[in-house]
Amino acid sequence: MLSQNYRTHRRFVPLHHFVTYPIIFACLVASVWLFYVAFFLAHHGKLVALAIGGLSVAALLICYYGRAFALKAQDRAIRAEENLRHFALTGKLLDSRLTTSQIIALRFASDTEFLILAERAANDNLKAEEIKKAIVNWREDHHRV
Repeated sequence: MLSQNYRTHRRFVPLHHFVTYPIIFACLVASVWLFYVAFFLAHHGKLVALAIGGLSVAALLICYYGRAFALKAQDRAIRAEENLRHFALTGKLLDSRLTTSQIIALRFASDTEFLILAERAANDNLKAEEIKKAIVNWREDHHRV
């Protein structure tokens, strides 16, 4: 695997992002065309157009929510892991002012930077991108889906 840093940490799954979604969108566009032809030109095939459109929308929702639910579960796990990490380093839980996106960004910080950045993020309300850009010693995370 490539070494992670701010520029390379984002994760794309080629079959999911670059194959599945374009196929679903193509089916959706085709169903709109079939719908137009069936209702305004040919006056037949309405059921087929509606079925393809419905299946395309259903596939789009399944792909989107399948990924969204997995990421939400990972966000909860990361929040718990980073809270434990902070407790192990300081004997205290993370500041309650930190948002989930800030905590997720903090997971990339080394232990020495983690405490400083966690405090800065809570006090200055840093955005996740600002936290990631401030990290000097990147702690890689190859487990995120």
